[in-house]
Amino acid sequence: MKEGLEQPEPVPSMPGVVQHSQESLRKEVRALADLGIPAVILFGIPAQKDATGSAADDPDGVVQVALRNLRDEVGDTLALITDDCLDEYTEHGHCGVVTATGEVDNDATIERYASIAVAQAAAGADVVAPSGMMDGQVGAIRSALDSAGHEAVAILAYAAKYASALYGPFRDAAECAPQFGDRRGYQMDPANAREAVAEVALDVAEGADMVMVKPALAYLDVIRDVRDAVDVPVAAYHVSGEYSMVKAAGEKGWLDADAVGLEHLTAIKRAGADVILTYLARDVAERLLNG
Repeated sequence: MKEGLEQPEPVPSMPGVVQHSQESLRKEVRALADLGIPAVILFGIPAQKDATGSAADDPDGVVQVALRNLRDEVGDTLALITDDCLDEYTEHGHCGVVTATGEVDNDATIERYASIAVAQAAAGADVVAPSGMMDGQVGAIRSALDSAGHEAVAILAYAAKYASALYGPFRDAAECAPQFGDRRGYQMDPANAREAVAEVALDVAEGADMVMVKPALAYLDVIRDVRDAVDVPVAAYHVSGEYSMVKAAGEKGWLDADAVGLEHLTAIKRAGADVILTYLARDVAERLLNG
């Protein structure tokens, strides 16, 4: 959702997806809950961005306001998950605090993640999802949550997040494209599958309750490897590029977008994912409900 919007704004590169206002988000999540969708994840765009993403842990920040609104709207009928990162909140578009030389400061960044997690938990988050791939982020967040009395809030760690070319549409939606450089310094090399299992093991050891592989469809082998390696639930993120390719081809009449989308999700599940994050959730739920 985007702070200050009065009406939802379509995202041109993601057919069917919008930047929500607080009111349109309430209506959308109400509809999702009524369809039986078990969880939503919230990403926020603040009215003002700065070097440290100070709006991210503001008690009256866009996500914290949304959490309180949604808890009033749907109660505990679905889980509220929050993205714990800085790229949507920083003026430079990177996932952390940046040094004078343009590098992300890992230690300063995980301090910010810990503060954001506490703010989100206080506003009603059931699960916080650190997505920045910083070393030690899960341990720092777990310690901060526990110290603040939020022991029951779970952590969904983006444990194997690749530096993929499939994130472009999301960066349009979240207005978070890096203003310089790229994210290869802290995201994973797409050619390296072995590192994923090691990264996942580190996050589980630090206290992650669930782990994420991102993207999903292009990394089915990684999902399988991770599923075989750990006992915690494994999530997979069917990302914006994977979604938009199907939707765009469907609009051109080149394929049956509904059928292909369901085939994608089935493949992700077959590879071992317990949880799938997808922009297709409402479409698929409506199709399944209506037979």
